Amino acid sequence: MKKIIYLIATVIFLNFISACAGYKPLYTTNLQFEIADYSLKTNTKLGKQIYLKLYNLSKNNYKKNNQNIKKITITIDTKKIKSPTAKDTTGKVLEYKITIGSSVKINDYLTKNKILNYDVSYSASYQVQDQYSKNIKLENKNIENLVNKIYENLLIKMSENMTTI
Repeated sequence: MKKIIYLIATVIFLNFISACAGYKPLYTTNLQFEIADYSLKTNTKLGKQIYLKLYNLSKNNYKKNNQNIKKITITIDTKKIKSPTAKDTTGKVLEYKITIGSSVKINDYLTKNKILNYDVSYSASYQVQDQYSKNIKLENKNIENLVNKIYENLLIKMSENMTTI
């Protein structure tokens, strides 16, 4: 009886493994652009994270001899607000809310024409932990998730606007 159960479990397991063979990521893009100039405003640390993601994407996607590459300038203005959302009766903070707002302006480098003006704000909450180091890790993880969300939605807007030009 055990042999039959193990045989059935093995067949089901192999079926699941073979079903994952055609994996394709959701956020693939064939945007052909090169960042010719950029500027960061307000919170330059978060703006730099967004810029580096775009820069790495642009370096990976364009071919050096391709004449269809659009040279762009990017201005990234990012703000982070951390505010308490819940306190106990003694005034001790129980929960924080982090809001990251970003304004991204993309222009054509040669003609200075506006390609995209993207303003967005996302927020996340987290509960205060007993240890300060755990609070910092939790805050940094939430910030990383919000920056990734901004970047992914920015890519979607860029692909919509840059293909129509």
